[in-house]
Amino acid sequence: MKTSEFDYDLPHELIAQVPLANRTDSRMLVVHKNANYFEDSRFSNIVSLFHAGDVLVRNNTRVIPARLFGTKEETGAHVELLLLRQEEDDVWECLVGNAKVVKPGVVVSFHDGRLKAKCVSIGEKGIRRMKMIYDGIFNEILDSLGNVPLPPYIKEKLDDPERYQTVYAKIRGSAAAPTAGLHFTDEIFAKLQEVGVIIADVTLHVGLGTFRPMDTEEVEEHVMHSEWIHMPVETAEILNKARQENRRIIAVGTTSARTLESVWNACGCFAEYTGDTSLFIFPGYEWHAVDCILTNFHLPKSTLIMMIASFAGKDLVLSAYRHAVKERYRFFSFGDCMFVTNE
Repeated sequence: MKTSEFDYDLPHELIAQVPLANRTDSRMLVVHKNANYFEDSRFSNIVSLFHAGDVLVRNNTRVIPARLFGTKEETGAHVELLLLRQEEDDVWECLVGNAKVVKPGVVVSFHDGRLKAKCVSIGEKGIRRMKMIYDGIFNEILDSLGNVPLPPYIKEKLDDPERYQTVYAKIRGSAAAPTAGLHFTDEIFAKLQEVGVIIADVTLHVGLGTFRPMDTEEVEEHVMHSEWIHMPVETAEILNKARQENRRIIAVGTTSARTLESVWNACGCFAEYTGDTSLFIFPGYEWHAVDCILTNFHLPKSTLIMMIASFAGKDLVLSAYRHAVKERYRFFSFGDCMFVTNE
């Protein structure tokens, strides 16, 4: 399967640069995967697509101010770090800009030395393991020195960093937001619960596995970067009961869907689980854990559009994307959304 099969033409002006004033004002393309058609709607109508007993699963990760700008101590060369995941003893896996100047032993200084990072080892494609050196509480230092890691296709300044967080963001650790969740408000969740929808949380800390572009010609040759996931026991119990009673499981975003499928593949059911996933979902994958997905519109030739194509069918999804372009939907992180339903 060719990566180029998942390409589509997107005018640059359709890439949303800022969030809408109200989270729920987004447009929503409803894709009926079994009936093979789609229709225009609005996210504010989403409650009407749910039934009593449905389980809505959301990713409660919280984006950290993971982008740091510093200088190499020896030469003053500018170095940018994107913190991807924390390891033991204050060591972080990082994606490094100007990585060629960061070799083992090199120290990068941030904000007059309030925070330093020493290169421990080199990985592929700009990855470095960096030992953080500081006095005090790391999260407090990061909150004061770090920057919100907006995607490179967003050029506008974000006035309120909380708009790149879901309203239910809780567990710190992501280098990017699970953007399908950005449309929800507490009021929408209250309405869903009023009609009998059960809300459950999982965690996937978004890293390279989600947002790194593919660079292989053949889809099957791509290797996913691993990301940390957690399913609490209470969520597993809710989901197993829903499966036993033939009630729908609806994932908010590709990260929630990937977590659900990863746990199912590892355990053969839903279970309390903590670990890494490098699951790559593309057409031909057999889905087990998800009945419907709410998702934003994804980059051409990305692993995320491949996941949605796997779920709803490549031809239907690409047709839906062409329709969204024609109707001038807003794309990517701050853009509109798609609800893929099994009805």
